[in-house]
Amino acid sequence: MRVGLYPGTFDPITLGHTDIIQRAMQLVDRLVIGVAINRDKGPLFSLEERVAMVQAECAQIADKTGGEIVVHPFENLLIDCARDVGAGVIIRGLRAVADFEYEFQMVGMNRAMDASVETVFLMADARRQAIASKLVKEIARLSGDVSKFVPAPVEAALIARFKAQTK
Repeated sequence: MRVGLYPGTFDPITLGHTDIIQRAMQLVDRLVIGVAINRDKGPLFSLEERVAMVQAECAQIADKTGGEIVVHPFENLLIDCARDVGAGVIIRGLRAVADFEYEFQMVGMNRAMDASVETVFLMADARRQAIASKLVKEIARLSGDVSKFVPAPVEAALIARFKAQTK
């Protein structure tokens, strides 16, 4: 069984993420979505909220693809998470050259720790390349329309979160 790990903070999950997940399902039999706890980033949504959003979106993708998708929170090294879930490949999404520079360094470090785990880069669909969770949150915070960037339930969660913060 080919197991892949697609890690991220998913704060929140975007249509760019779901695009990568759908295409990753063509490469692996089982895809583990590693939701990073990453307290240093100060996420807008709690770990539980992010896991629930990812699970909801991935359930629909799994139904369409017939593949297995598991959501797995983690706080350890990415390479250790890959070992923990039995992943032979780490899936990473790329949007721009700046992403590649960071990812290139990450791959080198991961290979030094465990050369048996490969990293595969998937380019986001051209319509999704500009989407970044950080920008989506900023647009939503300023009451902009994020419907082109996130699934409808995520849009509703963003609107509710920012309304609650302004009260």
